[in-house]
Amino acid sequence: MHRLTRTGGTAELLRWLAGRAEGWAGLVGPDGTVLHAAARTAGAMVPDVAGLVAEGASALTERGVQAYSVDTGAYTALLFPLGVSSPGVGDPGAPVLAVVTPRPVAAGLATLLADVVLPLSLCLQAETLERKRRRVDLAESRGREAVLHLLMTGQLSIAQQVAGALRPRLPDPVRVCVVECSGGGRDEVARVCADADGGRSWIVRCPVYARHLILVMPAEAAAPEPGAVPPDETVAARVGDCVVGVSESVPLADTATGYRQAFHALAVARELPTRHARFGVSPDSALVVGPAGHRWADELLNPLLTHVPRRAQDPGSQELLATAASWLAFSSHATEHLKVHRNTLAARLRLIGELLGLDLHRLADQAALDLALRVRSTPAPACTPEPAQSGSSASGTSASGTSAAGTSEAAGGLDAILVRPAVRDWADQQLAPVLGAEETLRTWVRCEGRIGPAAAELGISVPGTRKRLTRLETVLQRSLLRPPSARYDLWLALRSRDLTAAA
Repeated sequence: MHRLTRTGGTAELLRWLAGRAEGWAGLVGPDGTVLHAAARTAGAMVPDVAGLVAEGASALTERGVQAYSVDTGAYTALLFPLGVSSPGVGDPGAPVLAVVTPRPVAAGLATLLADVVLPLSLCLQAETLERKRRRVDLAESRGREAVLHLLMTGQLSIAQQVAGALRPRLPDPVRVCVVECSGGGRDEVARVCADADGGRSWIVRCPVYARHLILVMPAEAAAPEPGAVPPDETVAARVGDCVVGVSESVPLADTATGYRQAFHALAVARELPTRHARFGVSPDSALVVGPAGHRWADELLNPLLTHVPRRAQDPGSQELLATAASWLAFSSHATEHLKVHRNTLAARLRLIGELLGLDLHRLADQAALDLALRVRSTPAPACTPEPAQSGSSASGTSASGTSAAGTSEAAGGLDAILVRPAVRDWADQQLAPVLGAEETLRTWVRCEGRIGPAAAELGISVPGTRKRLTRLETVLQRSLLRPPSARYDLWLALRSRDLTAAA
C-alpha cells in the first residue's frame, strides 16, 4: 500500500484496491460525481455502480459519519470519507473512497479500506498540490513569454511594468543568450542557468522552438571578474549536450536584435567542440542606412502605421506590425509565437501585403520590409550620418533608373539606400568570408532561400546543398537554414554589391 503511494499514486492505489475487492474502487465527490475509478474486470462491474456510489456518498455526507455501506442483492458498496483530521471531524467537501464488492464481503476488507484512507488522502493532496504547482509554473512561464514578446516588439515600458510582478527585474543593457537543449531537458537546463548566474538572468522557455531557452542576461554578467567563468560558458561546460549562442551587449530596447545575434551565434556553436559561440562584431544593417534610410522606411511603412481597422475585432496597426516582425523572424513558426491559427496569420499577411504594396512571397520584398521594420526601431541619431553626395539621386530608383530587382514598386526606393558608401562597406564586410566563392550563396538567395530549387540549379542533391549551406553558416557566422535567418541581410548585401558593380 505505501509502496504504491510513493510510486504509483492514486490511480495505482485504486487499481490495487479494485483487485483486492474483486470489484470496483473509486473516488467520488460529495454529490456522487466519480472523480477517479478502477475496476478489476468489466464483468465485475455492478450495472448501476454510479447510482449506487452516488446514493452512498449522499447519505455519508448528510449523516457526517466516518463509514457507510449500501447493500444490493449481489453487491455491497463500502464508503469512507477522506480528509478526516480527528474522530468525528471531517471535511464535508472532501472526496469519498467507494468500493463495490460482490457479496459476501471478504473478511478484513473493511479494515483494509479504513487503513488505506490516510495514505490515499495524502497521495491525493500531493497530486492536487502538484497540479497547482504546474499551473503556477505555467502562468509564470506565460508571463515571462509575454514580457519577452513585448521586448521583441519594442514595447519596453509595458514590458517593464509586467516584469515588475516577477523576478528578477529586467536588466539594461543586456546580452541575449540562446541555449539549445536536447530532448526534454529544458527545465533542468533552466535550473542550471539560474544557478550559474545567481538568478540574475531573465529565463524564458522559447515559445517557438521546444528545445530552446532564451536568457536575457545583464551585460556585465558576460564579463565577470578576472578568472571567473561567464554564466553562458558555465552552462555549456556543465550540460554536456547543450549548445549556447550569445549576442553582443545591446540596450534592453534592442532585445530583438540581441536575439537575432544569439541565434546566429548558435548556428556557429553547433560546429564548435566547445558548443559555445559569441556573435562576431558586425554592424546591424539598420545602423548604416542614414537619415535617407529612415525617410524611406517611414514612407514604406506609412500605410501600415496609419491603418485603421474597419471592425473592432480586426487587427490594428500595432498588431499587424507585431505580426510582420514575428513572421519575418520565425516564418511559419510565428503561429506559436503569436498564439494564432495559421489561417489568421495568412489573412494578416495578405492584409499587410495589400497595405504596403508588397509581394511577401518574394525574398526581395521580405528583405525590404525586414529592413524597414528594423530601421524604424533604431533611433535616428544612432545611424551613420548622411555624407555629402553629388550627382546621386535619393528618389525611389537606382542609378540605372530601375527599381530594385525583384522588389515591388513600394520597395523600389531601396536601391538609393543600398548604394550609400556606409551600406557598401557593410555589404563588403558581410560577404568578405565568402568572397570569390559565392555561387552557392547567390543561387540559394536567387531561389528565394529554398533548398530544392537551389539544388536543381546547382546540379547537386538536396542533401549536398544543405551541407554546403551548413558550412556557409560556420564561415559567415550566421544562421541560414533555420529562422531567424540571415537571408534578408545577405540579399541586401548582394544587391548592394551588384548595384556598385553596375555603377
